[in-house]
Amino acid sequence: MKPASTAFLVLALAAGQGVALTVAGTAEGAGPDTRIAGFLVSPFGQPLQEIVSVPVENGRFRLEIPTTVPSARAQVSLTPQNVSWPGVIDPITVSSPVQAAELKFFAYRDQNSNGHRDDQEALREVPPMSSNATLFVTWVSGDVTVTASRGYQATLKRGWNAFLVEVGRAVAVQPFSDNEVVSVRLRR
Repeated sequence: MKPASTAFLVLALAAGQGVALTVAGTAEGAGPDTRIAGFLVSPFGQPLQEIVSVPVENGRFRLEIPTTVPSARAQVSLTPQNVSWPGVIDPITVSSPVQAAELKFFAYRDQNSNGHRDDQEALREVPPMSSNATLFVTWVSGDVTVTASRGYQATLKRGWNAFLVEVGRAVAVQPFSDNEVVSVRLRR
């Protein structure tokens, strides 16, 4: 870990087929009004809808990602032209037509303590990492496999999916297991 002056979050993510996705962890250096949130994002990564957020209390938090279907405005038809996931480089293939929605993690200061983000509260994207791999979380409407160059292959099941993606000379994609620990850096 980096020096204590750099804020880190340690997340434990538990994902199982047919069960809720849970993100739990600790935060070093987070202010008393810091919240950790999961946002549905556009294909370009812009936050669309906060679906879950919790305060960091005593340096800890626990997010329960809802098992409900993402809103229609967050869903897109998954095509080779709109896959902008970590590690995906042309040529891209999508095995079957499905709808997809991506979840990204953000931190913000809940300045008015109302329990959700308001327009004046700045968002900071906090991508979860495990060693050199990035945690990627997506929802799909049906089973699908996405392949791309440099060995990228992700097989997704209907519902929420979590993967660790490591980009090097080849791209390694591994399903995220409930015993993995990832860290997120909060930038000031």
